[in-house]
Amino acid sequence: MTARIRPDLATIPAYVPGRNHPDAVKLASNETTFGPLPSAAKAIAEAAELANRYPDNQVSELRAALAEFLGVTVAEVAVGCGSVALCQELVQITCDAPTDEVVFAWRSFEAYPIVTQVGNATAVRVPLTEGHLHDLDAMAGAVTDRTKLIFVCNPNNPSGTAHGRAELERFLDRVPAHVLVVLDEAYYEYLRLTPETRPDGVEIGRTRPNVVVLRTFSKAYGLAGLRVGYAVGHPEVITALLKVHIPFSVNRVAQAAAIASLQAHGELLDRTDVLVAQRHQLRAALLAAGYEVPPSEANFVWLPLRERSIEFAEASALAGVLVRPFAGDGVRVTVGDPHENEQFLSFATAPETAARFR
Repeated sequence: MTARIRPDLATIPAYVPGRNHPDAVKLASNETTFGPLPSAAKAIAEAAELANRYPDNQVSELRAALAEFLGVTVAEVAVGCGSVALCQELVQITCDAPTDEVVFAWRSFEAYPIVTQVGNATAVRVPLTEGHLHDLDAMAGAVTDRTKLIFVCNPNNPSGTAHGRAELERFLDRVPAHVLVVLDEAYYEYLRLTPETRPDGVEIGRTRPNVVVLRTFSKAYGLAGLRVGYAVGHPEVITALLKVHIPFSVNRVAQAAAIASLQAHGELLDRTDVLVAQRHQLRAALLAAGYEVPPSEANFVWLPLRERSIEFAEASALAGVLVRPFAGDGVRVTVGDPHENEQFLSFATAPETAARFR
């Protein structure tokens, strides 16, 4: 007889990463094809020489750098092993019974239902609108006296759509002050809404103690392999996160690379401008071929192919390009290097392909 394991774990789906193949173009994972910034690469090499030493468990230097960068106090910043680890820790600090509810849009980041169930809470999925946006009115309406946490992925993964600041603030005005709202801004650096409408969760949260913001170094900063993300929120929320933090989970190399990347932020923005231009070109070509492609504010585009999603992804793989299908919903295509995007478009916009799937 083996040790008793929680029986509900048998129903938790494993997180499925994007497919990989050495001979194929990989546009299936939300990575950037740009490597770490040169200064970050240097910091990585130097930190690796101290790999025999434990990292700073309090992540003090990086938290201080983030606080200065964002204009907040150190007490308002927590760092985790990627923002997904912080997602799970947020469930841990808010939910303590199976009847506790976590509300999120669907389809959205696939880790949300997983971390909710791992945290022994109940997931409440709210369908996206016809325009593939969070239905904020429906999400506010889904709040009950059992709701403990709300995830708002903005821009949303995998649809790429984003709400502006006014819509988010109207939603937050409807959420009870005792419910924690997580503004997951993993793709914040790719947002190109107008200055008047551009949402900045850190600014929104300054006057709302029940708002915590998540951002990451995995996307625009090119550090996906090092796993470092951060949360910004009220000191009481951050203190609770630090209590459930897995000791030494943010490694020394990741901390050094993140600090160096912050110091080279201007160079980072130049790189995101290049990717955004490629994003516009990719979407325009797909629209011209007859596909439905919602406006994206992330580093990918979304094809809501629904029941044809798996078939499209398999055909794309045969053409040498791996994309990410979500069965019954759509296909996410990460923006790659220009030649990678062109190889994908050669497949997707070919007359026979477009006629079959658009």
